[in-house]
Amino acid sequence: MRPGYERPLYVLPFDHRHSYVHEMFGFEPPLSAGQHAAVRESKHLIYDGFLQAIASGVPIGKAGILVDEEFGAAILHDAKRRGAATAVSTERSGTDEFEFEYDDWVAHLDAFEPSFAKALVRYNPDGDDAVNRRQRDRLKQLSDHCRSGPQRFMFELLVPPTDAQLISAAGDKGVFDRTARPGLMDRVIRELQDAGVEPDVWKIEGLSDAADCERIVATARRDGRDAVACIVLGRGADETEVRRWLSVAGAVPGFIGFAVGRTTFWDAVAGHRGGKLSREAAVTTIATKLCEWVDVFEGRGN
Repeated sequence: MRPGYERPLYVLPFDHRHSYVHEMFGFEPPLSAGQHAAVRESKHLIYDGFLQAIASGVPIGKAGILVDEEFGAAILHDAKRRGAATAVSTERSGTDEFEFEYDDWVAHLDAFEPSFAKALVRYNPDGDDAVNRRQRDRLKQLSDHCRSGPQRFMFELLVPPTDAQLISAAGDKGVFDRTARPGLMDRVIRELQDAGVEPDVWKIEGLSDAADCERIVATARRDGRDAVACIVLGRGADETEVRRWLSVAGAVPGFIGFAVGRTTFWDAVAGHRGGKLSREAAVTTIATKLCEWVDVFEGRGN
């Protein structure tokens, strides 16, 4: 199957597992049945926010969810039945190196038949060569499966700075993000493409400069990959930052949408858990933010 995805794609990602369970709930594995149920219910709260956003006007044909099967199996089946795009995380949670969550990962994809198999990958081209090589080998397996099977491949790329790169940025992560990360992302995409890793959608850390967005699209689509697309990830940033990234990317052809998770749902879930928000209010808060991201990306908000 030729790589690419050309429809708008507005994703609510809530596949967070290790960090979510620890930071939101304070739980440590193994979870008790009651703890597991509490996490699962919180994900249904988030999903209800997604459904309310659909009811409020976000087109179901453009909307999607990204959730893990451990806590969101029923959600995946329901969203697929309703006609939303679905994405399932394939990576093991809480590790810096990409590894499959399950040894029989193909069977798990077959069980849910999602629109996308998603891989979150931390990859710096100047990082550890052995780690990068192992990651490329595993990612090519996933890419090859998606090329020959029913799923498309969504690649969530994070480029953490090396110690030397951070020193060059005077220890300032913001400086690194503005000056070094765009070029490193370009190199990563080329390196992975040359290794036979062919995503349909690149999930990209937000960029503040339209020229950087255009450069990333050009690289993602090089050498005949004309239908490959990019979406903006939220990275848990504050709302002002997310709006800027969405506004910039929304004006660049080749960026078809976004996947903004924690900035959308975190405060609402925390507020409900802390007794400050009713469940209904938390759901509405999530729906309102998702609708806002669509407006900003489509040029109707700021």
